Amino acid sequence: MSLVKRNGSLFPKLLLNDFFDNNTLDIPAMFDFDGNFSRFGLSAKIPSVNITENNENYSIQLAAPGLEKKDFKIEVENDMLTISSQKEQQTDEEKDNYRRREFSYQSFSRSFQLPENSQTDKIEAQYQDGILKLTLPKKEITLPAPKKEIAIA
Repeated sequence: MSLVKRNGSLFPKLLLNDFFDNNTLDIPAMFDFDGNFSRFGLSAKIPSVNITENNENYSIQLAAPGLEKKDFKIEVENDMLTISSQKEQQTDEEKDNYRRREFSYQSFSRSFQLPENSQTDKIEAQYQDGILKLTLPKKEITLPAPKKEIAIA
């Protein structure tokens, strides 16, 4: 049973069921956050990220379809990698006795603490088919020489 009806506006009227799972008051569902704002009546989504590692580098793949290379901003500061995007669109239509202007905004920001063995000055990025791919080369770690016993002659 709903407390209030949704109206589909930017500032939705919330239902009691939006906040509580299975009609229990134990654990609010709003704290089980998966990056999807649709349960709050907003359509924003934080892009999914896959991070892999091999012997030579780390790889970050971020799903961000519909964007262009110029929409991204990638920064490294104090071993913190920040990937952000802000896209603004505007359409104008003028006819005989009216003018229609529509605005659309889309933005996100994701930050990652970089491992100590990454080479932040050699990060490479490319955007293709809706996927932003970053390659973070690893530093060669010099291991201490194993203990060696020297025989006395």
